[in-house]
Order: sequence, then structure tokens, then C-alpha cells
Amino acid sequence: MDTTKRIALVAHDGRKGDLVEWVEYNHETLTRHRLLSTGTTGAMVEKALARKRGPAAAPVRIRKLKSGPLGGDQQLGALIAEGEVDLLIFLWDPMQPQPHDMDVKALLRIAVLYNIPTACNRASADFLVSSPLLRQSYTPLRKDYTAYVTRGLPLP
Repeated sequence: MDTTKRIALVAHDGRKGDLVEWVEYNHETLTRHRLLSTGTTGAMVEKALARKRGPAAAPVRIRKLKSGPLGGDQQLGALIAEGEVDLLIFLWDPMQPQPHDMDVKALLRIAVLYNIPTACNRASADFLVSSPLLRQSYTPLRKDYTAYVTRGLPLP
């Protein structure tokens, strides 16, 4: 990971307001990094950053993927697998069933598999963005799963 991180921002409908509030609070830190997001969340975050930074500031561009239920979670998982994401902030709603629950589980699984720092609530997101590691180069350890694939061993 470079000193400039690629931070993915995702939130279920019931948590989008929480994510926007968190982004506004952390706008100075977040705008030093490259941001990407799933569909509607990305548009909301872009607007929030524009409000916070004011009309004279250059707009913060967020790479917007498809909406989660329309494949955005899977797109994000693919980007993680390709090494294109350094941090995942995913405020999911534990109180609402999601029609794309399997995609959500797959995204969280791939984030763990590739050892991506992941926050699923505001407190853990605060810890991630306030870590000194956010401002320096960092190489996360990655477990080698090759033997599971080449020898047909069951996954752990």
C-alpha cells in the first residue's frame, strides 16, 4: 500500500446517512486518498464532500461502481482480488435483510481473504482512519492459499 490509500465506501440504505455523516466529519483525511464506492452511496458521498469543502474547492471525484444489488458488491470484490482496494468501510445494516445478502457475504469474505482492513461500524472506521498506518506505506501479510487450489485441499 502506498501512502495514498484506495478507500472503498459502502453503506446499506439504512446506514447511508451514517456514512455521509462520518465522511463529512473525516473529510480532510479522506480527501487525501482515492475514494471509490458503490452506486448511490458514491453520489451521496460526493455531494457531502462538495458541501463540506465549499464551492471554491476542486470537486472530489469518487469512482462509482454499480449499485450493490445490481452487481456493485461483486465489482468491489473483484477490485479487492485485483489489489485495487486498500481499505473497506462497509456500514451494513444488521437489522434489515438484504435481497443481495449472498453478495454482501461474498464481499466480506474476499476482504478477509485478501487481508483488507475492514470497518463495519463507525467506531472501527474511526480507528482505521486515525491510524498512523494510514499515512505511511504498508504491506499487509497475505496468506498463501495456493495449496488449497493446486492440491484440491478443502479451504480453511
